[in-house]
Amino acid sequence: MGRRSLRELAGTVRVRSTIAAVLVVGAALVVGAMMLLGVLRNTLTHEVRSAARLQAEEVAVLLASGQDLPALPAAEDEQFVQVLDGGGHVVASSPNVEGKPAIVQLRPRQSAQIATPVDDDEFVAVATAADTPNGRVTVIVGRALMDVFESIRIVSRLLVIGLPALLVLVAFTTWKAVGRALAPVEAIRGEVDEISAAELHRRVPEPPGTDEIARLAATMNRMLGRLERAQASQRRFISDVSHELRSPVASIRQHAEVALAHPERTPVGELAETVLAEDLRVQYLIDDLLLLARADEHTLELRRRALDLDDLVFDEANRLRATTGLRIDTTAVSAGRVGGDERGLRRVLRNLADNAAHHARSHVAFALVERDGTVTLTVDDDGPGIPETERERVFERFVRLDDARARDDGGTGLGLAIVAEIVRAHDGSVTIAGSSLGGARFEVNLPGGDGGRIR
Repeated sequence: MGRRSLRELAGTVRVRSTIAAVLVVGAALVVGAMMLLGVLRNTLTHEVRSAARLQAEEVAVLLASGQDLPALPAAEDEQFVQVLDGGGHVVASSPNVEGKPAIVQLRPRQSAQIATPVDDDEFVAVATAADTPNGRVTVIVGRALMDVFESIRIVSRLLVIGLPALLVLVAFTTWKAVGRALAPVEAIRGEVDEISAAELHRRVPEPPGTDEIARLAATMNRMLGRLERAQASQRRFISDVSHELRSPVASIRQHAEVALAHPERTPVGELAETVLAEDLRVQYLIDDLLLLARADEHTLELRRRALDLDDLVFDEANRLRATTGLRIDTTAVSAGRVGGDERGLRRVLRNLADNAAHHARSHVAFALVERDGTVTLTVDDDGPGIPETERERVFERFVRLDDARARDDGGTGLGLAIVAEIVRAHDGSVTIAGSSLGGARFEVNLPGGDGGRIR
């Protein structure tokens, strides 16, 4: 269990970020330390070489002034001086290398780093020329690099101690910073993990600011809001469907119970007619629900072909004339050709016509015009109209603005929702406005011609 926990911990963003930061900073510090030591060594060596060159020039001045050789300055173990004649032989030297042959042969203005000339130490030697009364000589001065190496050792020890301490500080800082940055994410994760289907009203905490985590929290809350609204819509939909089905089922049951209790009072034909009517009502409701379900799943199948929409309008107008006593006006219907599904568009016209006929007092008018590649169908009535605040809501499912209307008239509140879905499937739009007749105007816009993408 412990191994598993460590494995899970090692895979977290916090651990990976800390390791990455330590590795990157560690590599940068190692490279920087190596460069620092190199620059330090070169700088200190250059200073020692400059000091040796100054010493050589001072000796050259003494020799050029004609002073005797014993006047050469004495030197400690950290420095030696040799004077060479033109043949490279030692003619004078500092006490610490007295009697020794030439340690290094250099031409004037040359320098070299030599090993162990005095007491096994490493020196840097420089040469300069001097014109003496006895001829031209070469003065060689060497200075020990002991202080350079000691300084480098001290700095190296400090780096060996300081770099790990700095990496620990980097790891600690990164661990804390990433942990603090991810704390809102953990809070979001914990809250989402506790949200169930019955608690979609809950929301994740939103940290202040506009960074990525704040936007993530806001997105999560918007998603939860959509889920909550979808669940509420689903529950409302199920409730409405149950209510719609309860009425015909109750009617069938009531007539069946009466027929069983009093068979002599219930003619078979009347019972069959009632049961058939309620069964058709249930069938229509189920068909409507299936159509809307396919529309929600984007699987609504429409058979596309070129149609004269005006022919469908005239057919629907003739049906209303034959079944109602309303005045049906089609004088504003002109030619309009669309690419669409005949059955679906007939259903759009039937639902709009039935809606207008249901609310009209005496007059329903159809109009059809094709303009700029768009076919526009309008259906007007002289009824009470639809309030502007309710014109979007009437396309929702199971919405009835007429609360006094009985459900026994066959309406389910799905007609206009089906209109909106079929029109949308034809890449069209449907809107509601006030009518010049005094009631409502439904306007449907469809792509004209034989084209139009149909899902």
